[in-house]
Amino acid sequence: MKKNFLITTGGSGGHVIPASIFYDHLIKVANLIVSIDNRGLKYLDKKKYNFKIINTPKLNNFYFLPINSIKILFLFFKSLDLLKREKIEKIFSTGGYMSLPLILAAKLLKLEIYLLEPNQTIGRANKYFLSSCKKIFCYTKKINKFPKKFQNKIIEIKPLVKENVYKIKKLRKENEKFTILIIGGSQGANIFDKNLKNILVNISKKHSIKIVHQTREDNVSNLQNFYLSNNLENKIFSFDRNLSTIMLQADLCITRAGASSLAELSALCIPFIAVPLPTARDNHQLANANFYKDKDCCWIIEQNVFEEKIEDFLKNIIEDQKDYLKKKESLEKLNYDNSWINVNQKILINIDEN
Repeated sequence: MKKNFLITTGGSGGHVIPASIFYDHLIKVANLIVSIDNRGLKYLDKKKYNFKIINTPKLNNFYFLPINSIKILFLFFKSLDLLKREKIEKIFSTGGYMSLPLILAAKLLKLEIYLLEPNQTIGRANKYFLSSCKKIFCYTKKINKFPKKFQNKIIEIKPLVKENVYKIKKLRKENEKFTILIIGGSQGANIFDKNLKNILVNISKKHSIKIVHQTREDNVSNLQNFYLSNNLENKIFSFDRNLSTIMLQADLCITRAGASSLAELSALCIPFIAVPLPTARDNHQLANANFYKDKDCCWIIEQNVFEEKIEDFLKNIIEDQKDYLKKKESLEKLNYDNSWINVNQKILINIDEN
């Protein structure tokens, strides 16, 4: 008989995507519910996943703190009812303020709590609940700001990617033109919508390239018309849940450094230029990028010098591909034993232990 598990997530794609992948890993062994806030619903396939809304408010606005505290208390009792009614035995959290009422309710009910930290810096919510969790799944044992006394709780797994990523990797074909993918992550990246398009047009005058560019929905037509007017082959898109199939078209990617995007690029062995979001909490995007840079899998350009350096970066990569091919080789080595089955077995073994 299957057990009953709940996964709590929400907010950005950086939380929801790993949660949905964890759901897919557990679905054969458990009855699952995803608790999610309204903001995070954008990133969840509502037809595929069984979900409940727990719309936790942020606690970062002092003016609204009293009323939001009352809301948290209400959601705590709502979470208690949900966990009891659905006979939940284990709870999994990807961190964030969204998980607060559910983790507190799980603690009161003495349920087994598991955490997932996809970033290279421990999130504040996850750090707060380390003493209460049984284990925490991470992509490395060397997590920034991770308390040494809880080091024994870390279970190291390969970065989580959707099952289809492993399958489509085999379908990859050589491109006639060197294809550059630009993605800004679930939060978007305005810096990639400014002067980068002009730089790419300049490069296209000497080199045969194609551009696949993610932008805001209201900017798709403008960007498409710009590239077409400059005779630059392109594909423009906004948010896409099947981003991995778009990544597969790329030879090189310019990207923010969200954990999920980098995990998919890595699994597909696509070298990338990471431009970490400098305002990311605890600078976790820089830590995410450094995880791959230290393994010689990518380049990093800081945002404040991006427009100054990106043209020379791209020209050097296209004109002399020695470093590019070395990055590609490093990615192949990093992922040589990476498979859905291996990750799945590692997860299941560690949640089945008594």
